Amino acid sequence: MQQKHRLAQAVLALAACGLLGQSLAEPAAAPQGQSQYAQAIASPARTDDDRKSDDKRKPAEFLAFAKVRPGMKVLDLAAGGGTTSALLAAAVAPGGEVWAQTFKPSAKIDQRIASGKVPNLHAVVASIDNPIAKDMPPLDLVTINMSYHDVVNAPVDRAAMNKRIYDALKPGGYYVVIDNSAKNGSGLSATKTLHRIDEATVIEEVTKAGFKVDAKSDFLRAPSDPREQPFWEMKGAPDDKFAIRFVK
Repeated sequence: MQQKHRLAQAVLALAACGLLGQSLAEPAAAPQGQSQYAQAIASPARTDDDRKSDDKRKPAEFLAFAKVRPGMKVLDLAAGGGTTSALLAAAVAPGGEVWAQTFKPSAKIDQRIASGKVPNLHAVVASIDNPIAKDMPPLDLVTINMSYHDVVNAPVDRAAMNKRIYDALKPGGYYVVIDNSAKNGSGLSATKTLHRIDEATVIEEVTKAGFKVDAKSDFLRAPSDPREQPFWEMKGAPDDKFAIRFVK
């Protein structure tokens, strides 16, 4: 009995120090966060097309992992049509702002802004290796969702990109990278053929800019994926993705 009591005390002490959580997956969200994220997911700022991908993208888990909260200043890199950007904009309101970076003007993002439903969303047309607009305040969060491998294929100076992101973030700010998993040890060899990238290579590149790995999450993991095909050739089978949260 005394031994069990000591064990319980040890577990509580580890949890209080944050040590126990290092070996576990990140929690989805606290109850208050769940309510906040549910409102963002249901926001009219998001389109029906946005919602079609919710089962695969798991927006509530994404927002929780990125530690999104109202008032944050966020840059969404390689924003495409703005699916992630609109979700972030809904989640950081009120008081927060989101900048959606694209290589060239995005008609879908322009339509979102013109609709008036996302007043805190701003378009940034710039090279991804120099994505920081002059009028941006210090940032709380930068995200790149399933596009880091595309940056490799561009090509651009990723070292310069990661360093500029580091410099643009506030101390303690987060850089969240989500991408399609390549086989361990494959490096950059699958970025064009399979549109996948080795997680270890992303960590190596980003930490060279000064970041530290703050957490990883399994919310998009699919252990059954052999990581030998592009996701669009998998005939509906789940594809494996990694999620890494870096901190300045």
